[in-house]
Amino acid sequence: MAFGSLSLNFDNAEPLAPRNLDLPDLPWGTIAGRLEQLAIRILRLDARLESSGLGLGWQSRCDMTEAVRSIILDGQLVDLGDLVLHDAGMDVRSPTHELTRATSALRARRTALARSAPWPLSIDGLAALRGIGPARGETSLQPKRAKADPEDEEAYPPFANDADPWAAHFAEIDALLDRTNKVLAGETPFPKSRSHLVYDPDVDETENEDLWLDVVKRTAHWPAVAAAAVAWDAWLNLNLYTRQPWLGLIMAACILRARGLTSHLLPLAAGFKQSKFRPQGREGAIEKLEGFCQVVEEALAISHKDLDRLMLARDLMERVTKQCRSNSKLPDLVNLFLSRPLVTVPLGAKLLKVSPKAIDLMLAQLGGARPRELTGRSRYRAWGIV
Repeated sequence: MAFGSLSLNFDNAEPLAPRNLDLPDLPWGTIAGRLEQLAIRILRLDARLESSGLGLGWQSRCDMTEAVRSIILDGQLVDLGDLVLHDAGMDVRSPTHELTRATSALRARRTALARSAPWPLSIDGLAALRGIGPARGETSLQPKRAKADPEDEEAYPPFANDADPWAAHFAEIDALLDRTNKVLAGETPFPKSRSHLVYDPDVDETENEDLWLDVVKRTAHWPAVAAAAVAWDAWLNLNLYTRQPWLGLIMAACILRARGLTSHLLPLAAGFKQSKFRPQGREGAIEKLEGFCQVVEEALAISHKDLDRLMLARDLMERVTKQCRSNSKLPDLVNLFLSRPLVTVPLGAKLLKVSPKAIDLMLAQLGGARPRELTGRSRYRAWGIV
């Protein structure tokens, strides 16, 4: 057999077709009514939040409770009070690993809300929500510089030898704040080494991100609820970010927000925890869509109940605040109760910049309108709207 007669020409070979995920074939005529009713319910909740004037407070409470529920779904427990105090920088004990993960989930929700709606559904958005900055397509990594020679005056910035010793410190603080703002805005990546003991080297996260974003792009003309359901199912099938499984439901809520159904992030983790739907991977397209609709319905029911509690508590406390002085801090304490699931005396004193004794006096002034005491202990007392 002569191998010399065999010639292979790779120059004219066709490139491999990119891998794509198949979209489910849904019976739109059957499910159109169901999707429309659910979209109307989401719009009604958003309109109710806007008209009540409690949208910001509801969202702040929702973000904290969602962060705790997301960690619970992952099989870990986090105390809501610890998260509230850690977010305010008033930890009563050393932060645990679970509390750190809950803080990451809380930061991801706040980051998604701080930017315009389509931004989380991008490469930079995914990287920023994970807390690592843009992972690819960027060349803004600063090269490592050699250590400056102490004898070389030109190697140091002008403020280093300034007569004012505070100028150098202020310049360093400004530079640190500038870098921090860039990281929060998703502009400066963090180079991190990935341990093979934790991450699977055979899994290409870059390809999985492209596949998931391609699903989001191809379902852009679908109804918002169906597009979010398919995107969440694709997220689970691709097993994106195994160390951050809670991010999938946040991205599904971001899709509903990007499609204009709501300007808030729905508590889908609470809805999933309350619903009976648990994806096993063998359900059909209709069953998966119906399961996601159940998750959204439970999330809407929880949202309405929480808003009802906030409106009732505000009405009761406003009856007292109408009688207080114009320079009183009592209305600020009421707003603090409406924006936090838990408030302690030291927390209120720090955020309102008053003494702990003033917080005690304002709590006594609220009387029967005061929120429920959650601890019942004399050394550590906390109140919240539940």
